[in-house]
Amino acid sequence: MFSTFGLFKRISCPESSSCQLLNCIFSHESRSPRSGTDGVADQSPTLNFATKDGDESERPHKKRRTNGAFGEGDVPTAKSTNGVGVAGPAGPEIPPHATSNAKNLNDEAHTASLPFTASRTVSPPPLRKQRVVSTTLAKVSKDIEAGQELHGTLKVPRVSSRPRNEFKVESLNPRMLQNPPASHALRLKLVTMLHEHMVRLNNEVKNSLDESKAALELSNQEMITEVLEEEEKVAKENPLVYSNILKLRIVALKKMKLEDWKKERLKQIARSIPPEMLPAISKPSVVIETGLSPGEEVAMLPRLFAKQEGLARFGYVPLAPSDADVEQARKGVETSQGWEQCDRCKTRFQVFPGRRSEDGALTSHGNCTYHYSRPLRPTKEKADTGHKESIHPCCNQPVGSSSGCTTAESHVFKISDVKRLALVMPFKMAPVQADKKSDKAVCFDCEMGYTTLGMELIRLTATSWPDGDELVDVLVRPMGEILDLNSRFSGVWPEHYNNAIPYDSTPSDEVISDAPAASEARLRLVESPTKARDLLFQHLTPKTPLIAHAAENDLNATRILHPSLIDTVLLYPHPRGLPIRHGLKMLMRRHLDKNIQMGGAQGHDSKEDARAAGELVRLKVAEMWKGLMREGWSVRDGVFFPPRPAGSTGAKVLGAAGARPNRG
Repeated sequence: MFSTFGLFKRISCPESSSCQLLNCIFSHESRSPRSGTDGVADQSPTLNFATKDGDESERPHKKRRTNGAFGEGDVPTAKSTNGVGVAGPAGPEIPPHATSNAKNLNDEAHTASLPFTASRTVSPPPLRKQRVVSTTLAKVSKDIEAGQELHGTLKVPRVSSRPRNEFKVESLNPRMLQNPPASHALRLKLVTMLHEHMVRLNNEVKNSLDESKAALELSNQEMITEVLEEEEKVAKENPLVYSNILKLRIVALKKMKLEDWKKERLKQIARSIPPEMLPAISKPSVVIETGLSPGEEVAMLPRLFAKQEGLARFGYVPLAPSDADVEQARKGVETSQGWEQCDRCKTRFQVFPGRRSEDGALTSHGNCTYHYSRPLRPTKEKADTGHKESIHPCCNQPVGSSSGCTTAESHVFKISDVKRLALVMPFKMAPVQADKKSDKAVCFDCEMGYTTLGMELIRLTATSWPDGDELVDVLVRPMGEILDLNSRFSGVWPEHYNNAIPYDSTPSDEVISDAPAASEARLRLVESPTKARDLLFQHLTPKTPLIAHAAENDLNATRILHPSLIDTVLLYPHPRGLPIRHGLKMLMRRHLDKNIQMGGAQGHDSKEDARAAGELVRLKVAEMWKGLMREGWSVRDGVFFPPRPAGSTGAKVLGAAGARPNRG
């Protein structure tokens, strides 16, 4: 039904005297007919609010933009009005006598019958107050330099300004939850009290003379959003102690002073800093001091070699499969006719190596919709025994609520079976090199992409240890047709291949202009994974320590068998054991206070990951040497001497050669 604004009060009822409604919205006043030019009774002018798109009274009017004073083209003139001073749609021109008669009606009654928006002066929309992140970050930097503690000792770099994030218009009403921790009445009461105390503190910021109030002040809608998000987070993560936590929070806000509120707001702003800025503003990383020379550090590495027994069931390949196993895998692939399961959305689809003859497609079943991040289960407190929903960090949606938040052009698959891996590319061990020096170890990392042959090597990087100098860093042309470079994680984009130079050509100092990182030098391209592996073998022997994180993935991608392996996953195991493991990013942050892999959607850098694994190994060497020194070990001229047995002289027991710590 129409709202009772009296919009049709001046319009004659279509039913006229035959209308039987008790409260008709149209006019039933008797009018004296006026003669028209043709002798037919002419009705008085009526308000016409209808347009070709329907009734405008049922939707908000669109504001008109003006260019200065009225009458400059954008604002309708008096001639375009509908006769009563209200701008309406274009229509037949109203005769002058009709206009004058309409103006002689009761002005007060007419004004009361019109809504305010129909009679107010048209003006341009007000300019929004733009708040930018640069102002906020500048204030954070100023406070940090003044000595306030915020994420350690920080220096916030200057960033380009961008508008403040848009907030969804919401009312001060708790958000709907699938399993609410309390009644709606209690939730509303707690939300109202939270909002009341936050408004008080926000008003104190607004009334302060501090120059940073523009960055710290919250608008009304931002305040409501902050309150609702805080209440929703507590309701989802701590449902059993929901009311206790919020009550303590309300008490803390009630007692909070202005300076404490400013510090809390600064921490909130710091958490919203873009990820790509974090490496520049993170606190200084831990400096690793082993107390050993580089050669002595390498001599300590055999104590950290991974034991090959029992690792095969976790993806490591200690031995190459036999020819019979490879032949069995070949027959299985031929029988399957290219049918695989998508590694992302688990859809069954068909792969067409060399492209399908009918339409040139590489895969079937269209696009792939998936979540690119693994489900994350919220941490539980000791007192919390209730159920907590797992979410996808990529979109913060509960697991099972949607099929995905990202769409790819095709489905992809990954091969984990060792026999099928050997079918695509055989496994091989590093050759023996008698003239190869053993005074350095090698750290390496690989990036993989999806092709019609599974997940293949697309970039290989190797650095020396412990100095971190680059040994190999090449792009690799995979053997199968590329389905997805997995750029969000691999960091390899089509621009890298477009700007790459052949490995045998002379390196150029040119810079990639179209690549995500404009300052990245052009990479060299090798024609196959086999050639990339041969480049790595130039720096390896079976006895060379090979360092990596989650080494089974890199070894399987390059099809390398290596007995002298150091895996940081095994050096820093998860409390629950394999196959659960800590990520390299988390290990670097926890043990060395260093942020890596902060490129976001631009992906990882294999050189950074290889060096990060080497730093974690150096940290473990430093810890191990401290333990050996407590046991009585010593080192002289690069030779490690075990603790001296009681009641004997060192010269008679140790001799001239001493002992290596891996043999003692």
